[in-house]
Amino acid sequence: MTNERKRKILILDDEPAVVTYLETLLKDNGYDTVCAGDGKVGMDKAKIDRPDLVCLDITMPRRSGIRFYRDLRADPDLKSIPVVVVTAVTGYGGDPESFKKFLSSRKRVPPPEGFVAKPIDREEFIAILRRLLS
Repeated sequence: MTNERKRKILILDDEPAVVTYLETLLKDNGYDTVCAGDGKVGMDKAKIDRPDLVCLDITMPRRSGIRFYRDLRADPDLKSIPVVVVTAVTGYGGDPESFKKFLSSRKRVPPPEGFVAKPIDREEFIAILRRLLS
């Protein structure tokens, strides 16, 4: 990305260690980052910073990731921003497939464009981001 604008990714997670990890990983891979610890601040930052993609945790204070996702998809100016859910909430027995099916079954909003279970597989995570931002 020499002459290209760096892609901006909004990281929403209430765990400071996860935010630091994701921020470092993303910056090391050539992305700019904006961070928030809850869905309310995250929505404010999404409106101001207009990220190219959102990395979204599900369980957060003030406004959950699911609520943030619904609000993002309801906003005409933000609804096209791709979302990658990055969460430890993966359903019964920690199975990410169960959680993906649950998210996909919600009829009010389309499912997110990506899903990564914690602990994060770095290569898988970066591959998903590259695919969505290409």
